[in-house]
Amino acid sequence: MTALYGNRALADAMSEKLRVFAQPQRLMILSCLVQGEKSVSEIDAMTAIGQPALSQQLAELRRADLVRARRAAKQVHYSLADDDVALCVRTMEAMMGEGRTGAGLQQVLSLPAAPAPQTMVPLGAAGFARIG
Repeated sequence: MTALYGNRALADAMSEKLRVFAQPQRLMILSCLVQGEKSVSEIDAMTAIGQPALSQQLAELRRADLVRARRAAKQVHYSLADDDVALCVRTMEAMMGEGRTGAGLQQVLSLPAAPAPQTMVPLGAAGFARIG
């Protein structure tokens, strides 16, 4: 993992990617696609965005390489571009989910729960003697 503070170009690229995520309709579409590939009509039914706006937002998501399109006869099916996009969407959903306990976020990131704080034990002779 590369820290953003030391790489301006990477920070700029990440800001642009976040700009694409930071639009409610696009976020709704991405959330819908976390469940798997969907046709345009399925996305419309699930999100109620409406055809003209939906087409515009899907085009923006394609340009940003966040979704992939697959044509089957007259229908176009969309899916998330990769697992990184799915992780971003699931992380946002976990962060904003009900309760906001952080447990959902840890589950999404597959991180173990933070260990319980440990009491510092002094080293040397003081570690063996009880001072009090």
